[in-house]
Amino acid sequence: MKGEQIPHKMLSQDAFSTWLGIEILECEIGRCRVAMTVRKEMLNSMGKAHGGISYALADTAFGFAANTHGKFAVSIETSINHIEALEEGDYLVAESVIENVKNKLGFNIIEVKRGNELVALFKGVVYRTQKDWELNSCEGRNLIIKNK
Repeated sequence: MKGEQIPHKMLSQDAFSTWLGIEILECEIGRCRVAMTVRKEMLNSMGKAHGGISYALADTAFGFAANTHGKFAVSIETSINHIEALEEGDYLVAESVIENVKNKLGFNIIEVKRGNELVALFKGVVYRTQKDWELNSCEGRNLIIKNK
């Protein structure tokens, strides 16, 4: 399976990210950009987006980018700094670029932005397993890669 196809397969099997409305904007080996719009049901008691929303978007970008290398990769440590409060209707973009890889570990910082404004900074460590991603015979034929 080509690495850039893996995030599309992952998203097709991820009910939570689908509920969030996450879409893949760009994907290549070691890099993935995803986006979503904050909806009313994602707001907390103060009328702002729950912190888990930006966390989930960043974590999705992180996981997708980490898996483009063709091996199952799982996070072993993550954290986030919330820099700005988010509102209903905000369109968020998270970009993950896996730059530091040491043996089976990858280290990453993901920026979550609203337009050009940095709203959250996510840090993660990923563990790369030895298990290969495989594409079933009928999968991958109708994948659409969106670019925005």
